[in-house]
Amino acid sequence: MAETAAENGRRCIASGESEPRAGLIRLVPAPDGALVPDLAESLPGRGLWISADRALIERARRKGVFRKAASVDVAEDLADRLERQLAQSLVSLIGLARRARQAECGYDRVAEALRGGRAALVLEARDAGSDTLRIARLASDRPLHRVLERAELGLAFGRDYVVHAAVQSGGLAGRIDREAKRLAGFRALPADLDAVQG
Repeated sequence: MAETAAENGRRCIASGESEPRAGLIRLVPAPDGALVPDLAESLPGRGLWISADRALIERARRKGVFRKAASVDVAEDLADRLERQLAQSLVSLIGLARRARQAECGYDRVAEALRGGRAALVLEARDAGSDTLRIARLASDRPLHRVLERAELGLAFGRDYVVHAAVQSGGLAGRIDREAKRLAGFRALPADLDAVQG
């Protein structure tokens, strides 16, 4: 069942709008007065929720939104730290899917998974190069995320780099999809891929 803002939403402290949790990031005030990212949403305490959007987070930090909401200090590099943590979380989830035999990589294997209907979603390196159009056409009816660099995607598979990966249906696919969408709020799509995606 789709998550609705009324059922599981949280209010974004920057926009004031109620949004589904899937697109938000939880931050928790620590006893030392710092604001701690809680990507897994498991830390105790009253959390602050904000949209996974670099520009919105930067604007909220400059306007003192976090200080007003929870009397906390916010590091100037909060958005950069969130981006790094989201990327690490996504790489870890893809690695978990690989170890569970729910993810595969390589152009031919991904294309075969797409043709065979095994792929629930596709990951393609932001710096992928010339094969983007062919995979994009094959994955036209599935989520296609371009948020990790080749080296980052490679980490999930224990390789120097990976350009294409596919994840099968299941719980991990949903978590990977969510994390990729949140990371997309921090990483603009390269101009050459923007035209492909549009």
